[in-house]
Amino acid sequence: MVRLPLTPGEVERGQRLGALLRRARAERSMLETALDAGVSPETLRKIESGRVATPAFPTIAAIADVLGLSLDVVWAEINQPERDVEQARRDGRERLAS
Repeated sequence: MVRLPLTPGEVERGQRLGALLRRARAERSMLETALDAGVSPETLRKIESGRVATPAFPTIAAIADVLGLSLDVVWAEINQPERDVEQARRDGRERLAS
């Protein structure tokens, strides 16, 4: 099977997803988070670094669940224009703090 190259938009969404997961994970260890989500630490590392820009939905759902993120928040952040990213980061920090 030949994989088509990712579009710049897909790469950007993958980077936003990784940044969101890193922020949500905060001080929690990558190993603990990955094991609790049922994924390998290497998979989580690749997603967080943006190297896996289009991870499988069940993988993201499991990680989001472990981190206490709603899938609506994840979807909203990764699909917004770049200028809205900083506002979502502030909103996400406020949600995580409460």
